[in-house]
Amino acid sequence: MLLLLAAAMLWVGVHVGIAGTAVRARLVERLGDAGFRIGYSLISVVSITLLVMAWQAAPYVPLWGIPDWFRWVMALLMLPVLLLFVASVATPNPTAVAGKLDEAGPRGIQRITRHPMLWSFALWAALHLIAKGNLAGVLFFGAFLVTSLVGMPSIDRKLAALQPALWARLAPSTSILPFLAILVGRNKLVLAEIPRLVWILGGVAWLGLLFGHRWIFGYPALPF
Repeated sequence: MLLLLAAAMLWVGVHVGIAGTAVRARLVERLGDAGFRIGYSLISVVSITLLVMAWQAAPYVPLWGIPDWFRWVMALLMLPVLLLFVASVATPNPTAVAGKLDEAGPRGIQRITRHPMLWSFALWAALHLIAKGNLAGVLFFGAFLVTSLVGMPSIDRKLAALQPALWARLAPSTSILPFLAILVGRNKLVLAEIPRLVWILGGVAWLGLLFGHRWIFGYPALPF
């Protein structure tokens, strides 16, 4: 379990301690933007590999039990998780690396949240952390949950510093929390702006994981 704890701390440290901090700025100054991206990517690959290996080798230490009905709840909630992820990949994302904002302003999934990918990771991690109910699951999925939640304001600060003009157009009409900008009247929900392909791919991925989870990951997503 100590190896898993160390791997989780490494993953969190790489993302929270470097990305979006003064450390990143100094490394970019020394290595150049391309050099930093290559080095950071390599470190990220190594850290996630160690994290997965340590999780698989960790002993089972139960913390709480989960009723069978929670699997149904989790299965339903994974649909918006996958839709968020697909939308973040399939549509322009101004908070992504080299992201751009449409001339018309935030559209589609950006109206709901300006961090759809990180929210998909955060919700995925939170649901699986609860479903696992053991210490290894808390450390493994907790590492992803922490980096996802901390990453959102970190990206905002970096975007505001590096692309102030884009940030000035994006921030007033969007929000970190899903639907917050819509609820307070700073934007409106326009589902028609989300491409049909997003709904199709998200639905297909959801069904595939729902019924293929047992064969892909070794245990069923549903209680049967």
